[in-house]
Amino acid sequence: MAAAKELNYVADPHASRLAAGKTRSIGMVVPMFTQWFFTQVVSGADAVLAASGYDILLYSIGGPEGRNRFLTSMPFRKRVDGLIIVDVALAAEEEKALAAAGTPIVLVGNGSKLFPSVRIDNVAAATTATRHLVNLGHEHVGLISGPPDDPLHFTAPLRRRDGYQQALRQQGIEPRPEFEVPGNFSLKGGAEAMAQLLAVHPAPTAVFAQSDEMAIGALRTVRDSGLRVPEDISIIGFDDHDMAEFVGLTTIFQPVVAQGELAATLLLQETGDGDPPAGVVLPTKLRVRTTTGPLRGVRSLLMSRRLPHRGARA
Repeated sequence: MAAAKELNYVADPHASRLAAGKTRSIGMVVPMFTQWFFTQVVSGADAVLAASGYDILLYSIGGPEGRNRFLTSMPFRKRVDGLIIVDVALAAEEEKALAAAGTPIVLVGNGSKLFPSVRIDNVAAATTATRHLVNLGHEHVGLISGPPDDPLHFTAPLRRRDGYQQALRQQGIEPRPEFEVPGNFSLKGGAEAMAQLLAVHPAPTAVFAQSDEMAIGALRTVRDSGLRVPEDISIIGFDDHDMAEFVGLTTIFQPVVAQGELAATLLLQETGDGDPPAGVVLPTKLRVRTTTGPLRGVRSLLMSRRLPHRGARA
């Protein structure tokens, strides 16, 4: 101790961890780090892991090439004690290859037979959103969805589309292809998708956007077109984004931060001596605010006649 003090010695934490056979690091794999959903999941996981003395090593895989490179080279081996994979669709053979690497893994957003998982029921949540609009009297319900040719094969947009169509058919309403427009999960994409929907004749009297960001973009287009929300058109989103309450957006709440927290908790359990925990499906909730309202008979008929002209001009 005297020599350490005299030489101003500081122990290397990485060397200490290697000597103990533990890195005290957890890897987190996200398709992209710029979108709100992924940042919230990471923040939830980080709070739990930091409290237990773990650091996060972030892998942002980007597009298909980055995804395939990660799954082929598996750069996390010998660098982390566990791995949280967020919203990355895995084929059966890819799951087997990851399992063979021997690193404990928890998935967020997708279920698995090999790994514990944390997710929501996207089909049920989207059914709730669409049923809310139908119960208000809307039969012409549009959908703003993810990209049509998604290179990363996200499952959430597909399942939310299934829930949307299921809710309509349960009420005897056949989904209309022209009412489904991609919004690419962005504000700009939602605004552009809404302009396309307003140009359809007759236009939808209500719209379900698969994310709040797209819904907020859609709100901008509707109001720029001289229409009122919800008097002329109702809009519902998904996520309960931080901005949703401030713009009065009716939405489906999903516990995003909690998914990261629970994934980290499950992973810490799995890196211990106990049996691997099972997957968890967290509940969602409809939060009704001011952007949805009942169908207005005569006003809605007049709107359907005006919308193509206004939408084209917008």
